[in-house]
Amino acid sequence: MGQRSKPLSDLGCSTVAIAVSAVYAQQAFARSLDLPFPLLSDWGGATSRAYGVEYHVWKGHAGLAKRSVFVVDAGGIIRYRWVTDDAAVQPDFDAVETVVAAIAA
Repeated sequence: MGQRSKPLSDLGCSTVAIAVSAVYAQQAFARSLDLPFPLLSDWGGATSRAYGVEYHVWKGHAGLAKRSVFVVDAGGIIRYRWVTDDAAVQPDFDAVETVVAAIAA
């Protein structure tokens, strides 16, 4: 996603990533990858629960978020949703780009 954040921003899209981990771990992770967008902490899991992407238990851990992508328009409407139970699966970033381009048009 890092390589695609520039074209998405050219379309007026803001990219953020959210994970259920501590702020300090997020900061170290973002620095290590030199991410061009904010990495936000959902330490309490409220966001993952609200978006319906929380694992009840995954590999012995409760409250983790599933790998997911949402495109939310300026009015707060979810225009695209992708969620997987398999954390090794990558989303279709071309599909995300297509949706963002359609919203921007």
